[in-house]
Amino acid sequence: MTMTKEQKDNLFVLIKSLSKSEKRQFKLYVGRLGVNEDSKFLMLFNILDKLSVYDEATILKKGIVKKQQLSNLKAHLYKQILISLRLNPSHQDIRIQIREQLDFATILYHKGLYKQSLKILDKAKTLAINHEEKNVAYEIVELEKIIESQYITRSLSNRADELSIQAKELSLQNVMASKLSNLSLQLYGLFLKTGYIKNDEEHKIITKYFHDRLPKYDINKLGFREKLWLYKSYLWYSFLTVDFLACYKYASKWVDLFYENKEMIALNPVFFLRGNHYLLESLFYLRRYNKFKKTLSNLENITQEKWFPIDDNIDGLAFLYIYNNKFNLHFIEGSFNEGLQLVDEVLERLESYKNRIDEHHIMVFYYKIASMYFGAGDTKKCIFFLEKIISNKSLQMREDLLCFSRILNLVAHYEAGLDYNLDVLIKSTYKFLIKMEDLYEVQKEFIKFLRGLGDIYPHEVKNEFIKLHKKLKEFENDPYQSRAFLYLDIISWLESKIENRPIGDVIRDKFKKTNS
Repeated sequence: MTMTKEQKDNLFVLIKSLSKSEKRQFKLYVGRLGVNEDSKFLMLFNILDKLSVYDEATILKKGIVKKQQLSNLKAHLYKQILISLRLNPSHQDIRIQIREQLDFATILYHKGLYKQSLKILDKAKTLAINHEEKNVAYEIVELEKIIESQYITRSLSNRADELSIQAKELSLQNVMASKLSNLSLQLYGLFLKTGYIKNDEEHKIITKYFHDRLPKYDINKLGFREKLWLYKSYLWYSFLTVDFLACYKYASKWVDLFYENKEMIALNPVFFLRGNHYLLESLFYLRRYNKFKKTLSNLENITQEKWFPIDDNIDGLAFLYIYNNKFNLHFIEGSFNEGLQLVDEVLERLESYKNRIDEHHIMVFYYKIASMYFGAGDTKKCIFFLEKIISNKSLQMREDLLCFSRILNLVAHYEAGLDYNLDVLIKSTYKFLIKMEDLYEVQKEFIKFLRGLGDIYPHEVKNEFIKLHKKLKEFENDPYQSRAFLYLDIISWLESKIENRPIGDVIRDKFKKTNS
């Protein structure tokens, strides 16, 4: 998969994302418009549909439109496709239905048909509240207030109070949800920027940041949506502060919330998938093998249920989370050769989802694939996938991913016996890591060790491995330092060098011991 940026044209990407039935429906929709002038945008649609990459010269060559008018025609076509998609039953989710009712009620209100408008609004409001769509519910109540103030009924006095109270309650809940979702997003942004905290000082800063922004709440008064954002905020705080037990606790609450409100899974499949992903991630870090395996299999089964909603976005995310964790399962077991059987399928699907999965996640997959090859003893393939990450200049990736890709790259070159460029590699890796603001002690020790390798006689190397192993073992239970081992099991690698056995065997033996 090349990382060259082809020109991404929004209209072209939209047309390429359409299914056969959506294209068929679009053509029927245009046919119903029956406007001759509009056949131009249908011609443009057909041209773009046939192109494999967006190419303006080809379009202009067809002579249907002059260069000056092309952008207008494209905008017109883009809008018509969206209208046609909105009419498609597969896109008629509950949110769109509620909005549509609100639109209908607004039209009736403008026609002076107040009673009919209020009737529709009342139904739509019930629907919105039952589905935790409280923002649109608030909009509906505001419109009800406007109509009631112009439509004089005998029951107005208590009706006015009723609506005011309802507006106030919804408004409070929306403010709470908004504060919690802001906090959750801010913490997530921090996590993407800095990764896990590395010392007590950072712990203090993050804790203060979190508690300053956490609104006061009564858990019994929170609805589904507010609880969801609350658990999310706690989850990100727990991830940042490297408290994986708390991550497990809040990810479990998040997933249980969905299992207790089953209808919410179909309404918010993305949040359901993400909750499961974080639950699996915390179980992976805690090495809770049986629970991990069961959660993963539950997730895979539920995404294959007939009632589970499927669209392009959900399909891409389900792939991302399920396969990421399938890899993790093999890492826990040390079953690297079996894990390699997933690689071709993953690469194929990454290619087909490339417009939907961001580059960062693709790089994480490359790192996992590289680690899988390393564990299986194929250092050449390992280096090939690491190269894709290291040479990717366009990406602001999590520092820790870049850092460990380079360290694993060094280890793989050492393993492959590619000593001739090891010195150059050590120097460039060293330079790269020194630029990073705060390295883990584990990384510092490891770099020191690698820098010294050149001056050691071959028969003394084993002794150096033993010394480094002893040093790194001290960090294994240090909450801040042990993170480093999640990306790269340096300890098992050193043991494999000392005992002269394949790393896969070392990890498998440890796994059998803990799970016997």
